[in-house]
Amino acid sequence: MASRRGKPKSQARRGSEQSVPAWIWLLAGLLLGLAASAFVLMREGGDGQANGPKPNPQAQPAAPSETPPGANAPAVADEEPKRQRYDFYTLLRDRETAIPDNELAESAKADAPQPPAQPSSGERFLLQAGAFRSANDADALKARLALLGMLAQVQSDSIDGNVWYRVRLGPFADLREVEAAKQQLSSNGIAAMAVREKTR
Repeated sequence: MASRRGKPKSQARRGSEQSVPAWIWLLAGLLLGLAASAFVLMREGGDGQANGPKPNPQAQPAAPSETPPGANAPAVADEEPKRQRYDFYTLLRDRETAIPDNELAESAKADAPQPPAQPSSGERFLLQAGAFRSANDADALKARLALLGMLAQVQSDSIDGNVWYRVRLGPFADLREVEAAKQQLSSNGIAAMAVREKTR
């Protein structure tokens, strides 16, 4: 017959050892996670989202001021004429213009089948789906667009010493294609801006 075995000695010692409580491990993990996230936030200089002002398409121009035109003239005359130092911004402003939503809608709602509204020579249409300070955020949006079947490019641009990563789709042949792509993005929760870009 088989002999009876007693409890192993290792089980008898288990209760006598002092183990670290689980709540201490939890607290240590939380502190480590907070430290890592603070480091990443400080390293990237924020959350990586475009925090600049958002354009308001329904904004009205400001009313003219009530001050007489001659009141500010002496102060302006004393100032030195400011020379334009940044030609790049002027050139960029002349090359790209945003296309208003109502112009897109009018082009898309054409009743009679007409030839597509071709851009004039030297113009092309793009959609800008986002602008980010972090290249990782721009790549994440590009991947999300790829899952929707849309091909996007990430373009980097330096503005006032800050690098911005723009996610753009296109070029599109006409405004109807731009409107269709913009509606597809909108239905997937992505706000996009139509851009008319002048080419050389």
